[in-house]
Amino acid sequence: MYKKTLLDRLLVTFFRIPAIKNYWAGSYDALVFNDIPWTKLEKPLPECKIVLITTGGIHLKSDKEFELSDPYGDSTFRRIPNNTDIKDLIITHKYYDHQDADRDPNLVLPIEVLKELQDEGAVGPSNKYHYSFMGHIEEPHLKTLIQKSAVEAAIEIQQQKVDIALLVPA
Repeated sequence: MYKKTLLDRLLVTFFRIPAIKNYWAGSYDALVFNDIPWTKLEKPLPECKIVLITTGGIHLKSDKEFELSDPYGDSTFRRIPNNTDIKDLIITHKYYDHQDADRDPNLVLPIEVLKELQDEGAVGPSNKYHYSFMGHIEEPHLKTLIQKSAVEAAIEIQQQKVDIALLVPA
């Protein structure tokens, strides 16, 4: 199990300082995609199958942890069954402060919130699996994420006839 080093803790604390966080965010060069198709929802929300997709690095305790020793990140993903108890989840990520999410995993994977909405009849059923990626992916792994891992997850989600994907960044 990954243990945060003193350097990891210092960096997370350092980036809590608004001036530093804003400076980094201002210099961040995000990828822009202008050709993403938009699809209008064709059926009522209570009939739609839903999947959660997070970049919080959360996974089952029994799964392989995300790779944290590679400075370019880990472009793989983990499947989380829709009936997972949040006590069976753990976060393996060192590029954001997840102390609050460690206490309440719903902050990065709102599985219980989704179940409440389903119990109320506000939204439809969950997909068989929800998907978790680790955020903070840089080249050369970014290409692998975009061309392989994300495509593999998208194909699975499409084959399982999901209507709505809720993206939950961390």
